[in-house]
Amino acid sequence: MFLSQHEFTLILLLGLASFRLTRLIVFDKIMEPLRRPFFKEIEEKNEKGDVEIYLIPKERGLLGWFGQLLSCFWCVGIWVSLFLVLLYLQQLFIGEVLILILAVAAVGSILEVIISRILDI
Repeated sequence: MFLSQHEFTLILLLGLASFRLTRLIVFDKIMEPLRRPFFKEIEEKNEKGDVEIYLIPKERGLLGWFGQLLSCFWCVGIWVSLFLVLLYLQQLFIGEVLILILAVAAVGSILEVIISRILDI
């Protein structure tokens, strides 16, 4: 069975939105204050003598569990995908707008990485 054009477009939009929201939660600096309670910072000096800070999930309890979750792009991606699909199924205008904004931002992010790599050659 093949996907209709509408189904393909929907999966593509949800996939891009999921990608962008997952990266926002797991990696983007703006979300760092929300991730901080679940990690401990370890400072180490590298070969050049510069101090590097590593974030390690807390070891025990609920904070440790969330730390493990937030350190896994794939794990967060599953929950974000579930959230976005359920949001879409609610057929609320705000949900569709959020998904569209995240999908457009994902395309912009992907293009930026490609262009940056090309210009660095």
